Amino acid sequence: MTFSRPGEVETAKGNAANGFGVECSNKTGHVIGLDLLYRSFGDGPIPDTFGELNFLEELRVSGNMFQEIPTSLGNLSHLSILLISDNALNESLPHLLRKLSGIASKSLEWINLHYNQLVDSFPDITQFSSLKELSLGNNQLKEFHSQRLGRPSSLETLDLSNNKLGGSLPDLRAYSSLQELHVYGNQLERLPESIWQLSKLKILDLSSNSLEGTITEYHLSKLAYLDVLDLSYNSLALNTSSDWTPPFQLSSLYLRFCNVGPDFPKWLQTQKSLSYLDMSFASISDTLPTWLWNMPSLSNLNLSSNHISGGIPHLSPNFTGISYLDLSYNNFSGPIPSFLSHSIKLQLSKNMFSGSIFQLCTTFTHLNLEVLDLSDNQLTGELPDCWMNSSSLRVLNLANNNFSGKIPPTLGHNPRLQILHLRNNNFVGELPSSLKNCTWLRMLDVGGNKLTGTIPEWIGTHLTSLTVLSLRFNKFHGNIDPTICYLTNIQVLDLSRNNISGEIPQCFNYFTSLVQKYSSMEGNSFYKFWTSFYHFYLDTYVDNALVQWKGQEKEYRKLGLLRGIDLSSNKLVGNIPHQFSDLRALVFLNLSRNHLTGNIISSIGQMEMLEWLDLSRNKLSGKIPSSLAELHFLSVLDLSYNNLTGMIPLGTQLQSFNTSAYAGNSQLCGLPLAECPRDSPYPSSIDHGKGNYIEEDDEFISREFYICMAFGFITGFWAVIDSRESFGPNGASFQKQEVSTVYQTSWWLERCRGYG
Repeated sequence: MTFSRPGEVETAKGNAANGFGVECSNKTGHVIGLDLLYRSFGDGPIPDTFGELNFLEELRVSGNMFQEIPTSLGNLSHLSILLISDNALNESLPHLLRKLSGIASKSLEWINLHYNQLVDSFPDITQFSSLKELSLGNNQLKEFHSQRLGRPSSLETLDLSNNKLGGSLPDLRAYSSLQELHVYGNQLERLPESIWQLSKLKILDLSSNSLEGTITEYHLSKLAYLDVLDLSYNSLALNTSSDWTPPFQLSSLYLRFCNVGPDFPKWLQTQKSLSYLDMSFASISDTLPTWLWNMPSLSNLNLSSNHISGGIPHLSPNFTGISYLDLSYNNFSGPIPSFLSHSIKLQLSKNMFSGSIFQLCTTFTHLNLEVLDLSDNQLTGELPDCWMNSSSLRVLNLANNNFSGKIPPTLGHNPRLQILHLRNNNFVGELPSSLKNCTWLRMLDVGGNKLTGTIPEWIGTHLTSLTVLSLRFNKFHGNIDPTICYLTNIQVLDLSRNNISGEIPQCFNYFTSLVQKYSSMEGNSFYKFWTSFYHFYLDTYVDNALVQWKGQEKEYRKLGLLRGIDLSSNKLVGNIPHQFSDLRALVFLNLSRNHLTGNIISSIGQMEMLEWLDLSRNKLSGKIPSSLAELHFLSVLDLSYNNLTGMIPLGTQLQSFNTSAYAGNSQLCGLPLAECPRDSPYPSSIDHGKGNYIEEDDEFISREFYICMAFGFITGFWAVIDSRESFGPNGASFQKQEVSTVYQTSWWLERCRGYG
């Protein structure tokens, strides 16, 4: 860093340290720009000596840990740009702006305080006569000060997004130059009438508030320059006449969760520049108008979760519009037109589309399709074997249809494929070995079909990125090959309802994602995958996994938190591997309806995140481990129809379950079942001092045991009396003899166990 006036900046150099890296000087050598972006400086106030750089025009210190600004910055008469976003400023916003209200208030044009911890209220800022942009998003502001209407503001951009502002916006007549207003992510309930008088507005984002009421053409009639309008996630209604022609030409319109219907707004036909249109959850029950496809600039259309019916018109195969199309959760019917596959992202799930999808093959050659979701429709026939022409495909969801035949081998020609859902169809045959080429696969769900053969070894050796593997409800047979343990990222493994035999591999503790317990979803590799997926597609593709959850089939959508293993309803034999106890992050485990033998693993209490455990209908024997009572999140338990014996360990969890959880174990007793015969009032299975459950023998105590122990106690007691008479009150000698007495008592205890 070099300065031309040492006397002015030597102090600043000492505080700033080497590497501040600045550089912007005018012809006379005066520093006019200081750039400290993302240098990890701070953990205190911005150095006061920065205020001595009299010719400073730009100060950029975003991405540090500064907690306060110095008053001296308000004395910089040339300062026009002040960027302190993404720091740790934790003072009152009115107090901070007062520090800048000196000479600098006449020159400042851009202030960015985004992503800090500023509190209090949004004050009157009209004293900053040259200010054009003010960014205060992602702070802790809660209210507005009254605005001074007699002093007009030159402000063009105001960002108050993601604060805690409630009530109503203030009177905004003083901000007649405003072009962008961002107040999304607050708690606003009302809008002032003056907001509709801001005739220079280009961007108006009011989304994600608590606004109510109706917006009419009267409110919008003066917004001639409006380019982006976002009213999403409010309780607003948009009510305009059928012949209204708006004064603006929008590029983006977002009305998600607004009441727009029942008909499509006809004024949309006038929007020749409209590129993004989101009217999902908008109470539309109309048919899809033909003019919607003829909008020349429309590239992103989301009409999901309405009640739109009818078919989609067959347009020319050369039609290339609408790159991102979401018509899911409606009542569309008829065939899927081939031109739709020109999209990059096509979501048509939860409708009544029918017929074959062979016609899509004719347009797969454009290579642009990345997301294709046709799930939950009435589609039939075999899948076309033309997927080699869709090499860009990342997501393919054909679940819950009536497709039949074999899974086409050309699906394996998509190495970038990350999500493949084929569940609940009528596919037959074996999994094509070409799928081993899809090494990016994160989710493979082919459950609910009629697939046969053994579980391929290449799943474990090649698809090592898998997070969800569901082969449930098919006709797979043979053993579970230990190569499946190479799936170290697996979070859901569902092989249930097949004909799988043999023993459970003893390497499931290789499943790193099930061994490592995370305190939050953010620490989860699966969460990070979906976060990156969100940024890639701009609008997240919400996926799900179908699992048998607590006795019912459920589409589980919080995939980042879902961790479980389901091997139920097979022909598995042998013991439950003790390695299961290492799976500390496991949320559900279902091994029911097999032929498993041996004991329930004694260290099962280490699986501390378990919410659902089903070991029913096996041939398990022995006692219920007392550590099972340590599973404090356990809400569903089924140990029924085994050969378990002894007393159910005492503990709040295990006594709270219904008796059906223990049914079919004739030698099992204790709450919530009938009392055990001659049950001890103080079971030895509980260590009252430490609150821990100890693995002890739970045999029933007989009368002979008490007689034997009484005789042993008398013998031990007289041994103590003899010791006192022989050795007198010598403490050391007596203590040594007392230890000997304890050994005698222990010896009697062992002898008497035979009468238990």
